[in-house]
Amino acid sequence: AAPSVVSMEAGPASHEGEPTMRFMILVKATPQTEAGVMPEEQLIATMTDYHQQLAEAGALLDASGLQPSAKGWRIRYEGGKRTVVDGPFAETKELVAGYTVIQARSREEALEWTRRFPAPDGGTGTCEIEVRQLFELEDFGPSEAIERFRELGAGMQQRAS
Repeated sequence: AAPSVVSMEAGPASHEGEPTMRFMILVKATPQTEAGVMPEEQLIATMTDYHQQLAEAGALLDASGLQPSAKGWRIRYEGGKRTVVDGPFAETKELVAGYTVIQARSREEALEWTRRFPAPDGGTGTCEIEVRQLFELEDFGPSEAIERFRELGAGMQQRAS
């Protein structure tokens, strides 16, 4: 069976009112994830414990597993034309199997959280996560287009109403 998408969204951030940065933890695909092999119950429990700690600290914004690339596609842009390329994609090491988005007050805080991220393969082989900071709308100069994004709520940190 193919992996399904499970989304977890946290409640209000514990550092509400303080400036925060967002980071995406990218779980790199492996031949097993691309084959649709579901994680073992112990790994799911370990990941749930970790994400629960993130949520309780107000750091978790989103997390999800991704279906294998065989169920996806890419859009290639070339010379003003768009071409749809159906999966699967051969470069497994370039693919993403899942992600977690966190917010932190600093790069150091985000680094501490990611050092605690459970081994995505349960510690049985070689796997990798990659961490990238997200741009905030404030990182761009003021413009009409940025204001339109702000009105859409795009690129905004999730906050409880």
